[in-house]
Amino acid sequence: MSLLISNAIIVNEGKSFCGSLVIENGFITDIIDEKTITQRHFEEVVDASGCFVLPGLIDDHVHFREPGLTNKADIESESRAAAFGGVTSFFDMPNTVPQTTSLETLNEKFALGKEKSHVNYSFFFGATNDNVELFSQLDPHRIPGIKLFMGSSTGNMLVDREESLNRIFSTATLPIMVHCEDTATINRNMADAKTKYGDDPEIIHHPEIRSEEACYASTALAVQLAKKYGARLHVAHLTTACELSLFESWKDSMPIITAEAVIAHLYFSDKDYTTLGTKIKCNPAVKTEHDRDELRKALTDGRISVVGTDHAPHLLSEKQGGCANAASGMPMVQFSLVTMLELTDKGVLSIERLVQLMCHNPALLFEVNQRGFIRKGYKADIVIVKPNSPWTVTEDIIQSKCKWSPLLGHTFNWKVIHTFCNSIHILNNGVFDNSCLGEEIKFR
Repeated sequence: MSLLISNAIIVNEGKSFCGSLVIENGFITDIIDEKTITQRHFEEVVDASGCFVLPGLIDDHVHFREPGLTNKADIESESRAAAFGGVTSFFDMPNTVPQTTSLETLNEKFALGKEKSHVNYSFFFGATNDNVELFSQLDPHRIPGIKLFMGSSTGNMLVDREESLNRIFSTATLPIMVHCEDTATINRNMADAKTKYGDDPEIIHHPEIRSEEACYASTALAVQLAKKYGARLHVAHLTTACELSLFESWKDSMPIITAEAVIAHLYFSDKDYTTLGTKIKCNPAVKTEHDRDELRKALTDGRISVVGTDHAPHLLSEKQGGCANAASGMPMVQFSLVTMLELTDKGVLSIERLVQLMCHNPALLFEVNQRGFIRKGYKADIVIVKPNSPWTVTEDIIQSKCKWSPLLGHTFNWKVIHTFCNSIHILNNGVFDNSCLGEEIKFR
């Protein structure tokens, strides 16, 4: 299979330049100036005039809900949504049913990925209070790291015993990705809110319950433990300005302590609860405009290293109620790239920085093999996007199984035109190749 992507504006490694890509047998074989293209024959030629060519996105944080929760999402539907959004690789979280906290359940997840995923896949191993002894048996070439819930007892995976935390941070050699919220603070805040507002407080109180204090206390503890033991720490979905003080800018060399921001907290603020209600309820909570704006600033100064989605579908019926009863999480993987491109139009960050945060840095942080860059010899995971191509999010466009989005009715200016996964043209101007299956991601 030979493919030429021509007349492109290629965005890669801090630069944007006009050029063409030659792809053969699943790999990028040449990155060339337009003037040097010969008359050689290609099996497929894609004219990318007026478009930007980026590496396929690596989403380090998704919940595709399989096994056990497939009424709301599954690997097939959500990996299809990923491809529609230009995401060609994902790392799935362990709070499924059963949880991915044993070698057996981890291997079962890989079997499901091989059978069903349209894009490239891997799976985090979940830490519990009692499974540290399994860490030494994990294959570092197959998984990105260990997921730890230090608060917010998602799927009963809460680890908050001091002894267990010390064992995890002192034992793990893989990156530890941590959900940081202090459970005691949240429980105290919820009790106070119920006293004031009733058994199911209105959604506007969610950031008071899942508060700044709860986030900072837990994140500070994780950073303290990582420094104590020299552990490789990646803090998921930062939401507050004060937490940013715990992270150094990533400039010349990668720090051992890094942070992720996700689309919900970069795009929405607490003012949006009045119009979107529980559709933007997630844990940690969407917080103030000030917090959102400070997170946006941190995208360009290096304190935020990665932008993911925390893609977490629920049925719309499960999103009914308030702080106590409505499910937390939203489907975002299909719209992450176009949302961030909207922020480039607003001057929040450059397109080159977007590619660093959503392609290069996930590959560097988790030591992904041959993906995340447009380089000779790398896998041909490519997305082509076009500016000035307005389209509106409608229900029929949504690929996620739950069939809703907090962005329903929103008009985007950028559009994903083509997605290539391992050189396979999986999305071609709205036409999806349902036969395409991704590959297991390799690390280190």
